Amino acid sequence: MERNIMQELLEWKNMRKDRMPLLLYGVRQVGKTYILREFGDRYFKSSIYVNFERMQMVADYFVGELSPDRLIRLLEEYFGQKVVPDETLLIFDEIQACERALTSLKYFCEEAPEYHVAAAGSLLGVAINRESYSFPVGKVIMKTLYPLRFDEFLAALGQKHLVSLIWEHYNEMKEMPEAAHQELLQWYDRYLFIGGMPAAINEYKERESLVNVPEVQSLILNAYTADMAKYTSNSESTKIRNAFQSLPAQLAKENKKFQYKLIRKGATAGLFGDSIAWLIFSGIALSCERVTRGETPLIAFRDVSSFKIYLSDVGLLAAFTGIMPEDIIKNNLSEIYKGALAENYVAQTLTACGYHLYYWTSDSPVAEVDFLIQKSGKVIPVEVKSGENVNAKSLKHFRKLAQPEKMIRISRKNFGLDGMVWAVPLYAAFCL
Repeated sequence: MERNIMQELLEWKNMRKDRMPLLLYGVRQVGKTYILREFGDRYFKSSIYVNFERMQMVADYFVGELSPDRLIRLLEEYFGQKVVPDETLLIFDEIQACERALTSLKYFCEEAPEYHVAAAGSLLGVAINRESYSFPVGKVIMKTLYPLRFDEFLAALGQKHLVSLIWEHYNEMKEMPEAAHQELLQWYDRYLFIGGMPAAINEYKERESLVNVPEVQSLILNAYTADMAKYTSNSESTKIRNAFQSLPAQLAKENKKFQYKLIRKGATAGLFGDSIAWLIFSGIALSCERVTRGETPLIAFRDVSSFKIYLSDVGLLAAFTGIMPEDIIKNNLSEIYKGALAENYVAQTLTACGYHLYYWTSDSPVAEVDFLIQKSGKVIPVEVKSGENVNAKSLKHFRKLAQPEKMIRISRKNFGLDGMVWAVPLYAAFCL
């Protein structure tokens, strides 16, 4: 699968000054190992792959002195392969399983920047599983791999020409030919069910069928649940699972502000705040914070008591709730949950595009703008509609208060301009 992050990895490879080791993290099963091995095969003469969960003997090398020269020599002896600067990629996978290996990145940065060292691990394990040794702050370049965006999804399924078509019409804000518009909406509907996890996409690609996709997604969800027990105590993992199980209900309401009472009766922020933070920290969930003003910098106007939670992948949300492909294709879903899927899709897309998620509300009159993004020093409101009914009173109210230079409405309608409002089809959200 071609991933957008490959270009960023290539830029890191070609750095000639002050190159630091690379740490690629992300939620489990998002494709970190695949992308690093593909990167090594494509752009280096050789690579050495170390999996610290499986290769205990190699992990033991890091118990002693962390001199890069010593470690390189031991790795060369173990793998019977020369490590050549600028020609060999060292891949340290599942690095959260070896604290000393993570610490060694500091010394590769300081003493041996001529070597290309790329590490991968689950965000949760890397960040939390620190018992004795510190994280190499300021000594690694950190990048996050997210589930495949819709453009990557199309490319993976042999539809890269449609990505170019979307960009062409977005850049010129001109209407897409109706036949292509309808075809792209059909692909968008498939994406709502399949999502962006590589295993789910491969299942669909290999069988050209949606039938077994939920089974693959269930395995991924089970792996997330297993991590909840792996990295926390029994009592805390129970609370995290309860909070996790509440996510579909959190989205199945008009006001999607997170409500602790939907976890269980009597639940409070004091009881479950850490559990929510865990889900966000692990990358399993995405947080969208309320702001009180639509002005830059948005972070200065956060209301930390109000937030929305989305799942990291819309396909996993569909599997979580038991939605079937015909429910989406035949338009059998409730209007509220069609809206929930569309919002989740846009939330994960904006996150993958590098935006921090914010939303805005007002009390008088009651109004809510689904997302605010900060781009080039400007605040842009983004309204999401799951269908073609695009009446947006909240967007108009926000305009009166904040006077934005540009507003975006994402829906099933074609590209177009309506005064200050850019009409962007759902399938083009990645262009933002």
